[in-house]
Amino acid sequence: MSETGAERDEAGDYSHECAYPAMRKAMGDFKLQVDAGSFTNPEIMVMLGENGTGKTTFIRMLAGHMPADGDDEAQCPKLNVSYKPQKISPKFDGTVRMLLHKKIRDTSIHPQFISDVMKPMLIEPLMDQEVKHLSGGELQRVALVIALGTPADLYLIDEPSAYLDSEQRITAARVIKRFIVHAKKTAFIVEHDFIMATYLADRVIVYEGTPSVSCTATAPQPLLNGMNTFLKALEVTYRRDPENHRPRINKLNSVKDVEQKSSGTFFFMED
Repeated sequence: MSETGAERDEAGDYSHECAYPAMRKAMGDFKLQVDAGSFTNPEIMVMLGENGTGKTTFIRMLAGHMPADGDDEAQCPKLNVSYKPQKISPKFDGTVRMLLHKKIRDTSIHPQFISDVMKPMLIEPLMDQEVKHLSGGELQRVALVIALGTPADLYLIDEPSAYLDSEQRITAARVIKRFIVHAKKTAFIVEHDFIMATYLADRVIVYEGTPSVSCTATAPQPLLNGMNTFLKALEVTYRRDPENHRPRINKLNSVKDVEQKSSGTFFFMED
C-alpha cells in the first residue's frame, strides 16, 4: 500500500489518499483477483458479495495475516491495523473487565470512548462476567469494542452483525459509523446485513464471479453504483424508505420491481 501524496499529520492520521495494489491469491481451487484501489479518511468501505467470494481473504490480506501471491510489490502496505475476525473464540480465561484491561486498558477508561462506544454497546453489565461464558452476541459486542478501542490507521471488521439481534445491529452500525467519522480513520467492513451495509458504506467493493471458483474484488466505487452492480447479479431490487432511510426489498414482479429493473436501477435511493 502506498501513500499517494499523503503525509501524516500531527495526530498520526493519513490526511490524503492511500492506495493498495492489484493483488491475487489462490487457495486450493479458489482464485481471488483484487483490483487496485485507494481510500481516504474518514471513510468506510463495505465489501459486498455472496458467500465464498473471498471477502474474508481480502480482509486478512489487508490485515497482514495472509500474503498476496506473486512479487513483493503487490503486497499490502504496512499500516497500523485493528482486525476483528469473522469467528470469535472465547479463549480468554477471566472476566470481560480483565480482557479490556489487557487489550485496550487506556482506551476503555477514556470518558469519550465509554460514552460513544461502551455504553451504547451495553458493555457495563458484562464487565464481571467470565468471557468463556458469554453468548455469541455478547462476545460480538465485546470484540467490536476491543477492535474500535485498539489505536490504528485501518479498522478491518469482518461481519459485525453476526449473532446480534435487529436492534443491536442498528446500534452497532451507528457506533461504528460515529467512531470512524470522529476519529478520522478508515474501515473496511464485511457485512451481509443489507440495512447495516447501506447505513455504513461510503463506498463499496463488489465481488464478481463464481463463488468458491474464481472471483474479482472490484476497486471501491460509489454506494449507488456498487449496490446496483451487486443487486443486478442477484436479480433483486431495493428501494430506500424516504422516512427511515432503511432499504426495502421490492416484491418480485411488483410494479416497483419491474420499473426499477427496466430502468437498470436495482437500488433506488429516494430523497
